[in-house]
Amino acid sequence: MGKKIGYLLQVLLAMVTLQSCVEDLDFDQFDDLQIEPVIEGSILYVEAPEDIINRAIASNFYSQDFNFDGFSDAFFADRVIDGVVTYLVENTTSKDLNISVDFVDEAGNVLDVEFFNVPAAPPMQQILREIPYGGTGNSLDILINTSAIRVTAENNGDTSSTSDISDAKVTIKSSGKFRLSVK
Repeated sequence: MGKKIGYLLQVLLAMVTLQSCVEDLDFDQFDDLQIEPVIEGSILYVEAPEDIINRAIASNFYSQDFNFDGFSDAFFADRVIDGVVTYLVENTTSKDLNISVDFVDEAGNVLDVEFFNVPAAPPMQQILREIPYGGTGNSLDILINTSAIRVTAENNGDTSSTSDISDAKVTIKSSGKFRLSVK
């Protein structure tokens, strides 16, 4: 009889212990879940050596449209919350330069323009600019409707001087860092 009571108490204790470790399941947790990864990537890279700038007949030594549908891809366009496009312009040439980077839609309309007035080197001139989109920044529609990026560069200096810096060139780089909503 004592063994039966001991066995019954052990079973009862095990059941009470198991019951105290079980929580009610909340299947609505998914609705409260926010998944917002940050993606980052390169957008543009262009460089022009000083000898190319000197050989140009017109002051506008560079003009190119680059097809860019990355922002209009449904995965990005439907999920982007906000982000920043960062530009880095470096000039080691002896030229004062004007550089324009335009976001263009399929119809050829300019949606957004970043203009850089870059002084001549030496010393090396460097311009870093961050442009926010979404939230309190520029409209996300600019990015979503962009289908091309147009880069133009104009020499405001002469076509004969050369920089004292070896391998003199102008470089334009841009990258983007964006927050997306996966859910």
